[in-house]
Amino acid sequence: MPKLGNYITGRWITGDGDGQSLYNAFNGQIVANASTKGLDFFSILEYARTVGNPSLRKMTFHERGRMLRALALYLRDHLEEFYRVSYLTGATRTDSWIDLEGGIGNLFSYASLRRKFPDEPFCLDGESLSLGKGGTFMAQHLLVPREGVAIHINAFNFPVWGMLEKIAVNLLAGVPAVVKPATITSFLTEAVVRKIAGSGILPPGALQLVCGSAGDMLDHVTAQDVITFTGSASTGQQLKSHPAILRENVPFNMEADSLNCLVLGDDVEPGMPEWDLFVKELRKEMTVKAGQKCTAVRRIFVPEDKMEDAWKALTKSLSATTIGNPENEKVRMGPLAGQSQREEVRAQVRRLLASSQLLYGSLDSVDLIDADANKGAFLSPLLLLNETPLTSEEPHSIEAFGPVSTIMPYKNMDEAIVLSKKGRGSLCSSIVTADEIIARDYVLGAATHHGRILILNNECAKESTGHGSPLPLLVHGGPGRAGGGEEMGGIRGVKHYMQRVAVQGSPSMLTTLTHSWQPHARQTTDEKHPFRKYFEELQIGDTVITHKRTITEADISNFANLSWDHFYAHTDHTSIEGTLFEKPVAHGYLILSAAAGLFVDAAKGPVMLNYGLDECRFLKPVYAGTTIGVRLTCKEKIAQEKKEPTDTPRGIVKWYVDVYDQTGESVAVATILTMVQKQS
Repeated sequence: MPKLGNYITGRWITGDGDGQSLYNAFNGQIVANASTKGLDFFSILEYARTVGNPSLRKMTFHERGRMLRALALYLRDHLEEFYRVSYLTGATRTDSWIDLEGGIGNLFSYASLRRKFPDEPFCLDGESLSLGKGGTFMAQHLLVPREGVAIHINAFNFPVWGMLEKIAVNLLAGVPAVVKPATITSFLTEAVVRKIAGSGILPPGALQLVCGSAGDMLDHVTAQDVITFTGSASTGQQLKSHPAILRENVPFNMEADSLNCLVLGDDVEPGMPEWDLFVKELRKEMTVKAGQKCTAVRRIFVPEDKMEDAWKALTKSLSATTIGNPENEKVRMGPLAGQSQREEVRAQVRRLLASSQLLYGSLDSVDLIDADANKGAFLSPLLLLNETPLTSEEPHSIEAFGPVSTIMPYKNMDEAIVLSKKGRGSLCSSIVTADEIIARDYVLGAATHHGRILILNNECAKESTGHGSPLPLLVHGGPGRAGGGEEMGGIRGVKHYMQRVAVQGSPSMLTTLTHSWQPHARQTTDEKHPFRKYFEELQIGDTVITHKRTITEADISNFANLSWDHFYAHTDHTSIEGTLFEKPVAHGYLILSAAAGLFVDAAKGPVMLNYGLDECRFLKPVYAGTTIGVRLTCKEKIAQEKKEPTDTPRGIVKWYVDVYDQTGESVAVATILTMVQKQS
């Protein structure tokens, strides 16, 4: 029988002994054995820290992002190989699409996210802070990659997505990973990692894989490491309290299975589009991946006068679900991940039945297509009814991790919110309603106990990703029972793998450190106008100090006529009394336009176009007779990637615009962006 490999310290190694047998969920045949016995977990973590981490830390965000994109494109070319292995886990083609292509989609999303970061190995966090009246002392928060390793302990239900959604984030942050998938489906994770390792796209040590027990790995963690866990709350709490994790204060992100709920708004009636959405969404949540999703709907709350209509519609929809061989095109739901998993679900359902009754399905029998119920881990969808949700604790505390959900009544929205919170913290919740006030009341009432809330109605249904779909740029996690953690979340997730440090010093010192010009920092002027310099020639701090210009009443009047902006404060002398102004004031955009006329070099040159305007503030009124000048300073440079080989090489330059009057005081500040050609 083949043994799964562990990809560690740059090579594939099989563990000692027979290890744990892994089974085909469809027919019960052994697929492989997995073992980590004999592995040196201290060396595995040290290899990540000393080989993988330095390589990733030296790369910029843009380089790491392009690496992720290359990996996503490579894996996409091998999808059919992965689909064939995925069927062995009990997943249908649709189930596998979520796991495989959803995971690859995460790589693409985080590859694109590189554009939100500088082309540097580090990034700024928030705005700079002035700490002195004279402008010589300031501070800036920075984020730098941690010097440790991300340890990912994943669940069995998404052996590929669970890995890729996490490593996309830590790799973009510049931190390597050791992935420990749940053993029962680790043969699929191993198949994908074999392709990743063979591609040569990731630097050595950036990704390691252990298939089997985690052994004593957590004994060797350090304060620079980060641990993420997906699985049961009880196991997560046990790991989180590990002495080494507590001693070293290791960040521990937990995403635990939770009792997520879906609420049917009181406004929704049979025959409405939202009613059909309610039924369709619940059927999907109960049957996709055979209900083995941490985000699946376990609790259904319905207005008490619509209960019978609701459960009848649900049972009718569930009865149309075909179950059997996941490779058969007619099948919509495959088996659970294994026989032990099925027995666990049955045991939990029996506990739920202490206060509920079974409306649909059977614990012991199921009609199958092209499959043998005695060999595969099959179970029919099970819809339970609990009529006393306020006093019954079982539906709010016991989770059957399979195609199981309990429908319960509520009297009013306040009660629905109370019931949603009885799950003691969930990854997600949904409300199906066409009424915006009902939606608002539910979201604001239930938000404290949920990581994500979907408002589903006919308007968004066509594009909605559904109740249970975590999205790369949204946080995936929840409070309380759900673990209290946050995965993904776009920029937020990347920062989880970085160390925040507050740096204090002079503006010039911090400008050199951050490659971003800070107000009051050193400025450099020379005979060559900055607009005459190519992207590579420009240096942070390059400045032009312009000639001066006096704003006249004619300027203000002409600008009002040109722009059609005849706001009284600019044009009506009789309406100034009682306002902030002494007399008609110049338009803010007149001042910016006049500033541009002062600092622009008119002749054709490397500056290709004006790209945008950020952080514009008008600080002091400008009246007719005020003389203004401008200091234009190169603040930041961002290289752009070519989309087509024929594109002109270029980058974006941010300029700090300081418009001042004859007293030397600033009247307006802004950041303008220009597109500047490269020489090469």
